[in-house]
Amino acid sequence: MPRFSVIVPVYRVQAYLHECLESVLTQSFMDLELVAVDDCSPDACGEIIDEFAARDPRVRAVHLSENRGLGAARNAGMAQASGEYLLFLDSDDTLTPDALWAIAARLKETGDPDLLVYDFARTDWTGRAVRDDVTGPLSQDGPAPFRLADRPGLLRVLMVAWNKAYRRDFVRREGLAFPDGYYEDTPWTYPALLAAGSIATLDRVCVHYRQRRRGSILGTTSRRHFDVFAQYDRVFAFLDRRPDLACWRPVLFRRMIDHFTTVFTRPGRLPRGCRAEFLRRARTYYRRYRCPGARPGPRPRLRHALVRLGLHRTFRLLRLAMTLRRRAAKTVLTALLALRAALLRAHYRIQLCLPLREDRAVFAAYWGRGHGCNPGALEAAFREFAPHIRTAWAARPGHHGTLPPGTRPLTWGTAAYWTALARSKYLVNNVNFDRRLVKRRGQVFVQTQHGTPLKHMGLDLQERPAAARGMDFAELLRGVDKWDYVLSANRHTTLTWERVYPGRYTTLEYGYPRNDVFQRATPQDVAALRASLGVPDDAVALLYAPTHRDYRRTQRPALDLERLARRLGPRFVVLARAHYSQDGPLTRAHDGPVPDGPATHAPEAPDQGAAVPGGRVIDVSAHPSVESLCLASDVLLTDYSSIMFDYAGLDRPIVVYADDWEAYEAARGTYFDVRAHPPGAVARTPDELVGILTGGHWCGSRSARSRAAFRERFCPYDDGRAAERVVRHVVLGQTDEASGLPPVVPLAERRPVPSRAATAQAPSRLATVPPPAGPQSVTEKH
Repeated sequence: MPRFSVIVPVYRVQAYLHECLESVLTQSFMDLELVAVDDCSPDACGEIIDEFAARDPRVRAVHLSENRGLGAARNAGMAQASGEYLLFLDSDDTLTPDALWAIAARLKETGDPDLLVYDFARTDWTGRAVRDDVTGPLSQDGPAPFRLADRPGLLRVLMVAWNKAYRRDFVRREGLAFPDGYYEDTPWTYPALLAAGSIATLDRVCVHYRQRRRGSILGTTSRRHFDVFAQYDRVFAFLDRRPDLACWRPVLFRRMIDHFTTVFTRPGRLPRGCRAEFLRRARTYYRRYRCPGARPGPRPRLRHALVRLGLHRTFRLLRLAMTLRRRAAKTVLTALLALRAALLRAHYRIQLCLPLREDRAVFAAYWGRGHGCNPGALEAAFREFAPHIRTAWAARPGHHGTLPPGTRPLTWGTAAYWTALARSKYLVNNVNFDRRLVKRRGQVFVQTQHGTPLKHMGLDLQERPAAARGMDFAELLRGVDKWDYVLSANRHTTLTWERVYPGRYTTLEYGYPRNDVFQRATPQDVAALRASLGVPDDAVALLYAPTHRDYRRTQRPALDLERLARRLGPRFVVLARAHYSQDGPLTRAHDGPVPDGPATHAPEAPDQGAAVPGGRVIDVSAHPSVESLCLASDVLLTDYSSIMFDYAGLDRPIVVYADDWEAYEAARGTYFDVRAHPPGAVARTPDELVGILTGGHWCGSRSARSRAAFRERFCPYDDGRAAERVVRHVVLGQTDEASGLPPVVPLAERRPVPSRAATAQAPSRLATVPPPAGPQSVTEKH
């Protein structure tokens, strides 16, 4: 008997069916059967099912002699199913990688409940996946399994069949079956949740729910939407048969009325001329099933009243009034914003006529984000080495909490922000300020940049449309003309910046200020950072920090980090850091390749203690300081991110995961092949990556030699005093050692703070070698 029976009803989805079936058959958990039911589909779906059944014995093909609808097709699949648990999957949707493994693990952990509810992500026709916004009821905190009465919020989760796993014995005992008609999930899911003696939840995206641009059944205009009434007759008939569940009648009554109003108000469902009839039927059902305690809350009270009275025209007039109100509010808001912008422009022009303030400096980073990166380190250095300069930081409101004491906060785009830009002598940023900035005579703009370039930048993107994404190169050069100083960490960066950002600025090849902390931090600082992140003292902390992919519309994670953590074992903890331009963490909705070799047998569900990696995968995307994350980690795992150049200054192991180098290089362009000049071990496949990390190659002598050569090439000035050198040069006028500029500490004499693993288990854990004796050049492609 297989653990799972995945039932897939199929009708007119030949374009999506291959992807759906493959998502099931390629699961890492293989103890399953796939029951594909051809509902007499007129296209090639039946043939596709037969092809899959011929090549995989786990596929059972069922062909119906006539089209009977989704509910009947699911019933036919259940009749053929033999698994312990039933899962339903619509034939245009897909399972996420490792979904069945996670489901099996959670079922075992919670003692095989009657029902397991898991999460999903909506995937639109562009490929963008968005997790369902009702995730609170799926929390795995608290006792499990439980009854619905213990967590009634589960009724707010989308009432569909395919986001749950059902124990087959429970389904048979309760006599659950799908009815005919539209909204067939309603009289299935409500009875299943109410009757279940034990329920568990899995807070993980297991299904990608495709939002098709055209062709959705519920998106078609038809009188069949009237089927919703018969479906609720079935729901309340179930309650009539189960007096012990009568307490749920008020809740289901309110859910029913909400459902009716959704069908009524959703455009494109009810045919023209049927809307009044629909509302009259809804009024009948309101009176039929109303019961004590069914009074709705304040927000839906008006809608319920209109259904109760059956006021079709009143309903339409109110909806029209609300639409007009929203449009009027939008118009007024647009006018107010335009007026505000005009007033701010006038204010800025007035401020430009006033004298500069020689003792003021304005800092910002990443288009209004919080305190950090090179500007953050320079702001601290201004307060230390030029205390007569008053500093201010421009950030959007949500980032003001990152500012240190003594720094004046400025809200991006306000009058105070424009006043500071107009009258402060020093402007410091790692990108540009607003393009409307007027560079005044006497102002000093320090462009810190934010990394050593591996990928093409600036004017080199003119031949890379996928990466440039409509960049205005004339505007780019106008911004460059405002720069007075540009920071550089090495000769490679200097040569690149001066070519791709041509201007009259002065390059300060002093190192990157943000890396000073690597030389100044103490082992106690490292221990405190690890404790704040929840990293066990004896664990190897792996910082995973991938870069942005210009050739992808959606930034899909290249690795399933939970699965990687399982394969690495309890010795490792993964700190997952998403790129700052990525929307969302790296630990949700995994749908990329995963680090697992081909399975030769059906793996068992993991032991209860290893069911979920838990604290071994920690999302740190929202952490304000990437430098702190580097200090807390023992090894960096990245692809082509510039973080590798900064991390090399720590002299800690680096592993490069270059699984799509050719595609990345073709879309973005690179200045050298990181695989030929790596900072450590290089993995090209998931299995190679696991082998490197579990076999110790990541911290071996060969990796250390590569890292030493990389450090000499790209970290010649990162000695802990870069920020001081910049401030002394720009503010105090000390341009050489004779005038007081600190000399650069030779690479061999630097002592960056060691990692926790290196401190705890010194030379055996992390190998180091002396730096190479002579300089080595990097071949650059232009």
